[in-house]
Amino acid sequence: MDYQNLFTQTQVTGPISRGVPINSYDQRERTQGVSFSGLLGRIGNAQLGPIYLGRLGVASLAFGMAAFFIIGMNMLAQVDWNPIQFIRQLFWLSLDAPAPKYGLGLAPLNEGGWWNIAGLFSTIAILLWWFRTYRRALALGMGTHVSWAFASAIWLFLVLGLFRPVLMGSWSEAVPFGIFSHLDWTAALSIRYGNLFYNPFHMLSIFFLYGSVLLFAMHGATILAVSRYGGEREIEQIVDRGTASERAALFWRWTMGFNATMESIHRWAWWFAVLTPISGGIGILLTGTVVDNWYLWAMHHGMVPAYPVTNVIDPSLATPAFSAPLQGAK
Repeated sequence: MDYQNLFTQTQVTGPISRGVPINSYDQRERTQGVSFSGLLGRIGNAQLGPIYLGRLGVASLAFGMAAFFIIGMNMLAQVDWNPIQFIRQLFWLSLDAPAPKYGLGLAPLNEGGWWNIAGLFSTIAILLWWFRTYRRALALGMGTHVSWAFASAIWLFLVLGLFRPVLMGSWSEAVPFGIFSHLDWTAALSIRYGNLFYNPFHMLSIFFLYGSVLLFAMHGATILAVSRYGGEREIEQIVDRGTASERAALFWRWTMGFNATMESIHRWAWWFAVLTPISGGIGILLTGTVVDNWYLWAMHHGMVPAYPVTNVIDPSLATPAFSAPLQGAK
């Protein structure tokens, strides 16, 4: 039972590790301070630092904080600068995109212009952070798997706030900055375009999302279950399979007839996680630009039954009848 828990029970504190040697130029941009935290040690490595921020990291944080400040100040202004009301109504406050009449232009600040600026700053911050992760991976001689996984999430972010609004011709199609307003936008989009549940790419996204959760739970549970045999030292188990991986593999072969390897399970998890925002982004990008009603699209492709035959005529689908001019009219 000592192994059936979520926290690290035994913390081993050794000498400070400053990581692999790097060139002198990069060394200047890496912090020198290192400390240990018992609280962090319960959920991960107890060592805190050194941190490499670099110029890209500093620029990313600057743009991100500027966007966060703009959004926060606009929300605070909505409650007449009352901090108590700001906290109470935080979930309902929102910085909305410009109205449709402004198209893709820069709206006046109080009519969506602040949204334009906050969106620009947040996009720059996220892209700079991506470049930072990519360069740090190369500097350490790692693969760039983390960066490309991050890029899949950025793809969905850009679809919602940039690509789709540009194709639709208006910033008003973009997602607002807010908690409940974001959820309301999602619900309204689904209602407006005939229910996103019938969007095949939405279906794929949900499939990969649930699959990611399942794979993550299966892998995490398996490693914890064989941690008493050193299963958490996965690299050693990959290059020199020991009793931990043998027992884990045998368990899954016993229960479902097939097992992933200590290496392939991470590839499965990576692909399922990455394909979640990629497929979701494709589905959102096609909504309104290619498909106006996903329910009718599904009906046309035989995914759902057709509407029942009734004697009621939808006025929007009826052909306008020719009306004769009134007698005496010219």
